[in-house]
Amino acid sequence: MSKQAYIPKVADWVRVHGFNDIKANTEGFQTPISYGRQQDSEQFIPDVTGKQFDQESYFEVILKSSGDEARHLLSKLKLLSQLAAVKGGKLYLMSPRGHRSYAKEVMAESNIVAEVINLP
Repeated sequence: MSKQAYIPKVADWVRVHGFNDIKANTEGFQTPISYGRQQDSEQFIPDVTGKQFDQESYFEVILKSSGDEARHLLSKLKLLSQLAAVKGGKLYLMSPRGHRSYAKEVMAESNIVAEVINLP
């Protein structure tokens, strides 16, 4: 299953867990703000964002990847982790079955502060 197929499930999880002002990088939702990196003009769009008590949190679907895709994911997660800390929120790594160990490995290797959530 592709990453895009999981984003509506993540948005539902976010809504059920009390977040509001939900934005998702998929059809039917307002698109989250894009963040760019000046040195190489690379753009990062969070999969899902939500607010709870005026604290913005970021939700990212994590699937096993390698090469350039893994490097892009790592850069994106570092940025989102820092943004969440600045805005008083959290970074949630939403991992489907079979991808949880990869998500934990990415967190450990890169010192990213996040909470790993299992997706059904």
